[in-house]
Amino acid sequence: MIPSFPVVFALYPGVTQLDFTGPYEVLSRLAGARCVLASTTGQGICTPQGLRFEGLQRLSEVRECALLCVPGGYGCVQAMEDQEFLGELRRLAASARYLSSVCTGSLLLGAAGLLRGRRAACHWAWREGLRAFGAIPDEARVVRDGHVFSGGGVTAGIDLALSVMAEVAGERHAQEVQLAIEYAPQPPYDSGRPERAPAEVLAAVNARMQGLRAEREEAISRAAGRLKAVA
Repeated sequence: MIPSFPVVFALYPGVTQLDFTGPYEVLSRLAGARCVLASTTGQGICTPQGLRFEGLQRLSEVRECALLCVPGGYGCVQAMEDQEFLGELRRLAASARYLSSVCTGSLLLGAAGLLRGRRAACHWAWREGLRAFGAIPDEARVVRDGHVFSGGGVTAGIDLALSVMAEVAGERHAQEVQLAIEYAPQPPYDSGRPERAPAEVLAAVNARMQGLRAEREEAISRAAGRLKAVA
């Protein structure tokens, strides 16, 4: 009998759907995988683009977790303030074999106190925020530090999931899944990293991000302060 491998996706309102649907597509193909979508309330959640996900479990009712996956999204600020959410991350992490995050999900792992002294990836625009939680920002697309896997922005979730799959089931199986989903990226433009994007493109995206910066930095500061208070 193939052993069960429960994969828990810790979700919240305003999550970026590809941050978890990409890894979900990959990890659901792992033998024994049982993918669970869960949130603090167990109620349906909505992405910023209006896509809704129903049938979630309450995080507090999840009893088994081999792999915890925390996605990022515009709602990460509110999730960072949700002490119940962060508490459930800590509880599940205590028994999980692996922890993982995509995009700004690493900020949530950091806010839960799970990244102290560890290297971690994050979306390039928010990577430096990891330092507030005692983590070491790493610009790699996928970073592994011990049992913690973290990915960069959004699309890196597929790479992260294949990396975890190789660890759990071997490189051969990960390659078979990669082929099965025909994951062979050939983007029409080489502008997916700030160091490669044209200057005007980088400036435009940075300008849009600037509107989020103050709120996110304040939330990171508050979350880091709470961690220090209980240390």
